[in-house]
Amino acid sequence: MKTALLLTTCILASGGLMLTKSANDALNWRSNATVTKAKTLSATRRMSTNPIAPMYIVVDKKKYELSVYDAKGWFATYPVVFGNNSLDDKRMEGDRKTPEGQFKINQKRPHEKWDRYMGIDYPNQESIAKFNMRKQRGEIPSWAKPGGGIGIHGTWPDDDYVVDHFRNWTNGCISLKRHDVEDLYSYIPVGTPVYIRK
Repeated sequence: MKTALLLTTCILASGGLMLTKSANDALNWRSNATVTKAKTLSATRRMSTNPIAPMYIVVDKKKYELSVYDAKGWFATYPVVFGNNSLDDKRMEGDRKTPEGQFKINQKRPHEKWDRYMGIDYPNQESIAKFNMRKQRGEIPSWAKPGGGIGIHGTWPDDDYVVDHFRNWTNGCISLKRHDVEDLYSYIPVGTPVYIRK
């Protein structure tokens, strides 16, 4: 018994069980990935005070970014999160997916939960056409509806970390950190085109 205890103590004191090189590499990768994920993401912005009209927004779901372009080109990029983790195109109400396509900002208002809200005109004619085609092909149930209420907004109070950790939490909306959505809201007018892609 003493020998087994002494042997276990020696193994643990010398760094535990020996791992193969590939196992060590995998552990190091996971450790590095954890450190990288914990990094705080920040918005980037061109060195000028205000964008120059006309403007448009490009949301890249793969990159988790919302970028603003103006008459001079790129203006700003903000980290964002979405609804469903699949990042697929919205198919129907309740699927928590963020729609893809060309939209416009159709309203702006302060929001009691998410700080600022900029609604987009989903579903528009393009969205309805895709929805009806999917219904005809039997890809979605015959009783399905396209949904609505999609917009760009902030996080819950004190929940900006969900953006840093790429945690998709919305019902299909695009969510920014609170200070980023306030910045975007301050200069984006109603009518601004929004292109959402994967």
